[in-house]
Amino acid sequence: MCGIVGYTGSRKVVPVLLEGLRRLEYRGYDSAGLVYQQEKQLIRFRAAGKLGNLAKVADACIGAETYTGLGHTRWATHGAPTEDNAHPHTDCTGELVVVHNGIIENYSSLRQELLAEGHVFSSQTDTEVLAHLIEKYLDKDLVAAVRQALARVEGSYALGVLWAKEPGRIVAARNQSPLVMGLSDDACHIASDIPALLPYTRQVIFLDDHELAILDKGTYSIIGIESGKEIKKDIRTIDWNAAMAEKGGFRHFMLKEIYEQPQAILQTISGRIIPDTGKIDLPGIGLNDKELGQIQRIALVACGTSWHAALVAKYWIEKWAGIPVDVDIASEFRYRKLLLNERVLTVSISQSGETADTLAGIRLAASLGSKVITICNVVGSTMTREADGVVYTHAGPEIGVASTKAFTSQLAALFLLTLHLAQARQTVDAVTLQELGTALIGIAPVINAVLPAIQQQIQELTERYYDARDFLFIGRGLNFPIALEGALKLKEISYIHAEGYAAGELKHGPIALIDKDMPIMALVPQDSVYQKSISNVEEIKARQGRLLLIGTEGDTHLATLTEDVLYLPKVHEEMNPLLYTIPAQLLAYEIACRRGCDVDQPRNLAKSVTVE
Repeated sequence: MCGIVGYTGSRKVVPVLLEGLRRLEYRGYDSAGLVYQQEKQLIRFRAAGKLGNLAKVADACIGAETYTGLGHTRWATHGAPTEDNAHPHTDCTGELVVVHNGIIENYSSLRQELLAEGHVFSSQTDTEVLAHLIEKYLDKDLVAAVRQALARVEGSYALGVLWAKEPGRIVAARNQSPLVMGLSDDACHIASDIPALLPYTRQVIFLDDHELAILDKGTYSIIGIESGKEIKKDIRTIDWNAAMAEKGGFRHFMLKEIYEQPQAILQTISGRIIPDTGKIDLPGIGLNDKELGQIQRIALVACGTSWHAALVAKYWIEKWAGIPVDVDIASEFRYRKLLLNERVLTVSISQSGETADTLAGIRLAASLGSKVITICNVVGSTMTREADGVVYTHAGPEIGVASTKAFTSQLAALFLLTLHLAQARQTVDAVTLQELGTALIGIAPVINAVLPAIQQQIQELTERYYDARDFLFIGRGLNFPIALEGALKLKEISYIHAEGYAAGELKHGPIALIDKDMPIMALVPQDSVYQKSISNVEEIKARQGRLLLIGTEGDTHLATLTEDVLYLPKVHEEMNPLLYTIPAQLLAYEIACRRGCDVDQPRNLAKSVTVE
């Protein structure tokens, strides 16, 4: 999830670009770059690391008499976070540049085609393919060349294009990645998000998918990428303050990131499930089918929320790939006697790829002969460099300390890994593989559709639960780890003591805690263990526990047990962990807000734990 900015107008462009990038740095901070037009030349600056590094190298040009340019701050997906991989990217002539946010799914085949035609690449990014593809079709009309190039592209993009031979013009386009235009009397802007525009204008146009904008100084037009026909768009006035704008209008980053989960899931699975066959393509996994077929056991190693994702994956992998799975908390894994060898696959799970205990664990595993795969959100992180293979999540930067979209994108990546293992080991037939892949593809739009209604219902319930001193979460099967995750979220940001339990464990001790003052969130979808879960809920009701039930639409029985019921759509049982995570996250969020807690930066916690 990168940030792009563009400007053409009467202001000196370099300060405009740097200010816009500063306001978008939350979208990516692996590297940054900018380019501007000077006469009929393009002047480009790039730097690895945070935006300050770019500002230093571009400092001498702050006052340059130049008025059209593009900027980019990167969250790496394809290619390590280096200067060579930083945007903007150029074609072979150096006269055309592209900045891009998104993922080009078919970049590999396009790259091979372009290499065969003599194009020379200087980076490992998918974006550079766009620059060379536009160059391929470019004669005298930049707009026509961009349209022809995008007709060949599969994937998501928000992009800005400059050509030295058309001074003062920016061509921008969008598909599945956000892009906003800003308008004033003598200038046009583009940006990935509204904060970059607010110092200069509050008049904006939101581009929709498959739309292309042509920006000149003070004038613009919008056309359909496929049709070429002009499109009329409404101009909207933004009345956010700066703090609201950086959060996209949401009250907190955590809430923004909860709402970004459908996109994070889609970006994680995009290009990895072949729709016609359901086959899974994980080219970065580092092990071939024969090697995967020889694996006798898997060790999943993680901390915190990532450990909960590993617990869900244990159910999936053992059921569908037929491999025994151990799940370890990394801080315990690294200090016990490990029975690992070349027939054991170790899989680490870490949002940052720098978690100290997890990193130490995979180093120990590798020293014992185990192959290592990492599930990670940060390209170029230490774990991704040291592992034999990587399955990247594409959640984008997560600012809130309490993990939300990183968790659900980890679940999506782990389900992809499960299906890949099952495919390699031939433990499921083609029909089942396609059914499971389709279920994963389908969960993101379901979550997207129900999120607003879930939040509204949780807000109504919050008044009855925000002052609790303790809270229990229960679930069975795939939803037991989600109960653990729900409890962790509540204690992290609201400071309420909360515990998650396997529902069947209540009678082995925790049931002693239940009385009329003890709230319990129970996850009871109509799944293969539904009747057992209902029996546990009945035990709680008999002891006057305060029940909050999360169940399946149409389950009329739940309303006979408590008045506090939240219904979710019926989905494939394997997808319940992704769906049932949402109300648990929102309950923690709304209660923390009601209690006046610092939601995004809870006390004593850090986003990435890089010390033991």
